Amino acid sequence: MPLVAISPPPLAPVPGTVLRILLADDMPELCELSCRALSRAGHQVDSVGDGAQALQRLTQAGSAYDLLITDHHMPVMDGLTLVSRVRALPFAGRILVATSDSNPAVAGAYAALGVRQLLGKPLSVDALQRALAGG
Repeated sequence: MPLVAISPPPLAPVPGTVLRILLADDMPELCELSCRALSRAGHQVDSVGDGAQALQRLTQAGSAYDLLITDHHMPVMDGLTLVSRVRALPFAGRILVATSDSNPAVAGAYAALGVRQLLGKPLSVDALQRALAGG
């Protein structure tokens, strides 16, 4: 049986709000779905496959992004290390972390770095919508 591509439902755009988003996730399928949903909502999205690539992008052009969405578990550089290093940059954007790890110590480590919201994985369109709306 052939695989059927399922398009995610579009996120509802927030009038007048277009975010420039950097998405770091090592799972290409989830990354593609998230990018498609965010793009359909009118946002500009770039994606990378690990934290080291995200750090490089933000080091070179951090002001080009309003939001970093990063996975917690990634090869090369995990989300916690990425967020820690991003906090040393002049990146003024918001950071969201997607994780399947429910360990309170992980949540506490991100909170100590100023991350106010962790998103459960796999990411859902509804969760992304709420997070982008600030809730």
